[in-house]
Amino acid sequence: MRIYSTLVILFIGLFFVSELNGQSRRLERAERAYSAGEYFEAIDLYKDAYSAVSDMELRTEIIFLIAKCYMKVSDIRQTEGWFRRAVNRNYNNPEVYWYYGEALKMNEKYEEAIEQFRIYQDLVPDDPRGEIGIKSSQMAMQWMENPSPYEITEVNFFNSRESDYAPALASEDYSLVYFTSSRRNGGRNTHGATGEYFSNIFESRKDRQGRWSSPSALDVINTDFEEGTPSLNSDFTVMYFTSCPALRRRDNGCQILQSTKTGNSWGRPQPLDLAPDTLVAAHPAISPDELTLYFVSDMPGGVGGKDIWKVTRANPNGSWGEPVNLGPAINTAGDEVFPYVHPDGTLYFASNGHPGMGGLDIFKATQTIEGGWNVENMGYPLNSPADDFGITFEKETERGFFTSNRNRRSIDNIYSFYLPPLLFNVEGRVRDVDTEEYISGSTVKMVGSDGTILDVDTGDDGLFRFMLRPNVDYVFLASMEGYLTDKRGVTTRGLDRSRDFTITIDIQSFEKPIELPNILYDFASWELRPESMVALDGLVEILNDNPHITIELASHTDSRGGAAFNMELSQKRAQSVVDYLIENGVAPDRLDPVGYGKSRPRTVDERVASVYPFLPVGTQLTEEYIGSLPTEEQREAAHQANRRTEFEVLTTDYQ
Repeated sequence: MRIYSTLVILFIGLFFVSELNGQSRRLERAERAYSAGEYFEAIDLYKDAYSAVSDMELRTEIIFLIAKCYMKVSDIRQTEGWFRRAVNRNYNNPEVYWYYGEALKMNEKYEEAIEQFRIYQDLVPDDPRGEIGIKSSQMAMQWMENPSPYEITEVNFFNSRESDYAPALASEDYSLVYFTSSRRNGGRNTHGATGEYFSNIFESRKDRQGRWSSPSALDVINTDFEEGTPSLNSDFTVMYFTSCPALRRRDNGCQILQSTKTGNSWGRPQPLDLAPDTLVAAHPAISPDELTLYFVSDMPGGVGGKDIWKVTRANPNGSWGEPVNLGPAINTAGDEVFPYVHPDGTLYFASNGHPGMGGLDIFKATQTIEGGWNVENMGYPLNSPADDFGITFEKETERGFFTSNRNRRSIDNIYSFYLPPLLFNVEGRVRDVDTEEYISGSTVKMVGSDGTILDVDTGDDGLFRFMLRPNVDYVFLASMEGYLTDKRGVTTRGLDRSRDFTITIDIQSFEKPIELPNILYDFASWELRPESMVALDGLVEILNDNPHITIELASHTDSRGGAAFNMELSQKRAQSVVDYLIENGVAPDRLDPVGYGKSRPRTVDERVASVYPFLPVGTQLTEEYIGSLPTEEQREAAHQANRRTEFEVLTTDYQ
């Protein structure tokens, strides 16, 4: 019986040891696949290990790792679900909240993402990723509410059921495109990271009718392993591309190869010695002058995950120097990949470390005079909550191709983009400021800061129209015989989308004196009060816009006080206005100051009656009439109406 019991205990012990060894072997296989970057394979291995594990803490750890694998292969729906499971099981690593927030952001659930980023920020306040996640989500919502004018179209004639990405324009007339594809008729081996065939470089040509040919793999360039991300020099005779020779495990890294075209054929590729064989050197981007080559690497000395580096040379046939990291203005704790240099020298790249909409976003980087970088997110709809990367431009037009998995998520497709030219127009009317009637036959002159000068006459309804140019300040001056010229301004400077402007230019007849409002003095004083100067600045502008007129500047008092005193006071007040105008550049011989004292009581017009309804239109505000008003308040208002400063046009031929 003891022997039997001993055997039973020994058997049970051996069983548990065997189980533990089996669990350990499953996890080791999964961890090897994950470390090798074979995330697609690691998902199945981790799931197999999960089913064999009974420890709840270890199970939660495996759930977290499965979620990270799904994120690596861009299956965002599964990513969100598996990270949610890890959060619900109280996974003990606070990073789970950041990862969950990223997954929610990539599924366009920005409000929910912000909640997770705030939890992470509270748990790990020293890590800037929490704040960046919150800022990114808030900015993404703003970008989607205010999209840029880019027109985005999926390019079905390039795309297959597998991933197609990293397009490159390969001819001067843009009728030849190279791109990377993992379609079946390319490589023959499957990739552990994606589950797809190894990628090759393909080409497609556009005929005279604008039809693209069926993509075909490039000869000489492609092998049984991975080739992709082509970049060509300015005359399309030299191509740089990525080659990753490893088959099963990451025994070797990726390297950049160069091939030169002779006639219509590419020569045998030659490797560039940019990084050790065990590290990544990928995604080349050659500058227009061929003196700088940007590339992506995980070599030591970087800022974060994968960084953008550069090498330079003295001439297009020279040797490349030592790699230089582009620094923290470009590179982050995340990944910066797929650089591209526009023909004008601007650097574009994709990043999941800078604030963005989700996954990889495309960024534009311009160098400052000091040698730094200004980095700008390209916004929606060029970017999306999914991965967006691998952009290429035509030389003179804001048009080209880029890569996104926005529609199929785990599959990359090529899209075209086009920014329609900015169109600006202005439509306006010229109107009599007093009668509010539109004035036909008036002349409107358009003056642009770019030197443009055009003029048109208004039609029967006072209408005029002009086409405008981008980044120009415009002034529109309306003139008519018997009227003061007036103006309105419009600017297209800084506008990034088309717009139609509508303006009205009110001009004033000078058949009768024109009152200057808000010309104020203290009692019995002729010193201008500060608030009066605002109105007089408007008169300076009128005189500058109408350089051919001379004016009489008239000051009037109310009827109280002696005639001599009022005459002297009004003359000094008129002179104080003229002095201010002269100080501000108006020629003295255009100005005639006259004080009328109380000798010219006002006749009530429609404008005065609208302010003082108890005063009938046409009534002259004589001392006798004012005295007949029933209340002190009405009498004081009538005196106020008499106190005024006016100007009258004397001549219109001043030289």
